[in-house]
This record gives sequence, C-alpha cells and structure tokens, in this order.
Amino acid sequence: MKKLLLIATGGTIASDQGTTGLTPMLDAGALLTHVPRISEMYHVDAVQPVNLDSTNMRPCDWLTIANSIRKYYSAYDGFVVAHGTDTMAYTASALSYLIQLSPKPIVLTGAQKSIVTEDTDARINLYDAFAYAADSGSHGVSIVFDGRVITGTRARKVRTKSRNAFESVDFPNLAMVRDGRIFRYIPTPRPEGPFFSDAIDASVASVKLTPGLGANVLTALRMNLNALVVESFGVGGVPNSDGGMLVDEIKKWREENKIVAVTTQVPYEGSDMGVYEVGRRVLDECGVLESYTMTPETAVVKLMWILGKTREYDEIKRLFYTPVSNDLLMHTGYYE
Repeated sequence: MKKLLLIATGGTIASDQGTTGLTPMLDAGALLTHVPRISEMYHVDAVQPVNLDSTNMRPCDWLTIANSIRKYYSAYDGFVVAHGTDTMAYTASALSYLIQLSPKPIVLTGAQKSIVTEDTDARINLYDAFAYAADSGSHGVSIVFDGRVITGTRARKVRTKSRNAFESVDFPNLAMVRDGRIFRYIPTPRPEGPFFSDAIDASVASVKLTPGLGANVLTALRMNLNALVVESFGVGGVPNSDGGMLVDEIKKWREENKIVAVTTQVPYEGSDMGVYEVGRRVLDECGVLESYTMTPETAVVKLMWILGKTREYDEIKRLFYTPVSNDLLMHTGYYE
C-alpha cells in the first residue's frame, strides 16, 4: 500500500459558506472524509501548513509548502497538495523550482466548487490526484485537474467556472486519469534527485502593456522591485511611439542591475522578439531577457527563484535560459 501525504492549504476545495462568502474552513482530515475510498486504497497522512484562499497565497507560503514536503520527503511515496485554483499555477511553478528532479510525485489539485457541495468537482479531482501520486510512473511536480495531468511549469488557469479550468500551454499534457487509471502521453525516466532550494526573492512583479502606457509606470515599479516581467504585444513588441521613453526606462533597469524579462500577453506560441523592429531594438539595446514559450506566471516565479540564488547578471541570464521541468522551449536561437 502506497504511503502518501496530503498537504492541505485551503482554497475553494476546502471552503464553506461564511457570512461574507466562501472561505476556507475544512482542514485536511475533513477533506479526506468526503472521499473515503482514498484512505481505503492508500495509507494517507495529512498536514495543514497554511489555510488560505489562494488569492492570499504569497511567496513565503510557497516556501512553507516546500519545506513541508522536504521535512517528510523520505517518509512518503508521494505528495498531494490541495490548493485554490486562482494561484495554483504560480505555486506549481514555485515547487518546480524549489524541488527539482524529484523522483517522487508532487501533485497539486483543487476544485471549482467546494467539496461540501453536491455537484462539486472536488471529489473526483482529489481521487485522481491520489491515483496519479500513487502510480509508479509518476514523478516531479504536476497539476491533476479534470482528468488532465499538466507539468507544473506549463499550467495556466483559463476558465473561472468550468471544470476544465487549466490548460497546458505550448506543451502536451503528461497524462490522463480515468477511473483511477493513468494513461500516459509522455513517459519520462525517473530523475535522480531531489534538489531543494530554500530562498526566493519576492521583489518581482509583472506589468501588462496597454496602448499608451506611460514610462512612469515602470519608473514607479523600479523603485520597489528587483525584476519585472513585461507582458508585451504580439511576439514581443514594446512601443517606441512615445519618443522612446518606455524603451529608455527599460534601459535604466539594467543600469541599476535590475532585470527585465519580456513575455507576450498572447496565451499561446510564445515570443520571438527578433521579428519586428519594436522587439528587436529592445532585445539588442536594453539587456532584457526573452521568455519565449514560458508562461507569464512561470517567468515571474523563475526570476524569484533565480534572484534568491544570485544577483550576478551573467548567472541570472544563464539560469533563466536553462530549462527546468520543461518550462522553456527556445525557438529562435538568439541566445547563445
């Protein structure tokens, strides 16, 4: 019988109706009582390091969750993290960087409706997550949701209400879970790890370009951040119709040894900043990093992890362009 650890963190899956709306109320043990066959099939223990609406999840909470896994890593065959959907993609990315090359599965799941409601998706998602965590072919960090298994660095929440809330962006689903059976699309060798990190620099944020956005917005952010992810137009366009003030402001980030990474606000197919002058100029003159097919969530979290390790630009650049858990597919060959 596989020995698995449930790490409950709150979220819709554990919520009930309060006086001001849904709020996390159920602890880890209560979640398991709603799906009794899980405890019948596996040896399951449970811990609750935090209890949050995932809107309130912070980088320090990622470290708390990662430390719980690290503390119990040798004692269990796999881990299931019950989490709210709103920031699950961020947490999945964070765990992918904080716990790399894990030979044991670390599976995040949640629900669009509370486990106490009759028409909830919580019970099947939780059961599927345990089935995947117990399977001998599973490893690394992933999200199991609506029968899909998505690698942790590739997930995005794309629907606010439907059961198929998450999609894998620019990378295939790893597997499908049906009736407790695992159907794998991408069998991968078991890695020889894990390798844990225990530091994050939370002074990273993202800004979405809009037509006419002033350089003063980036100036204000520069005063308080160490890195910024710019969600640009199209394949990586940054406007210069303001007399170049926005581009000049991006240059100032590098002059102050701060990092700007450019991604695209388009959901699929990534960036390619060398195509148009409005992207190539920024790439050539401003010392920005290009995110290519990395999701915006993953780009933000990866920079937090990198800046927790180093502030040397060349090392930051090397680590940013080093693929981790299939987070990055570079398609232009610009970076050497």
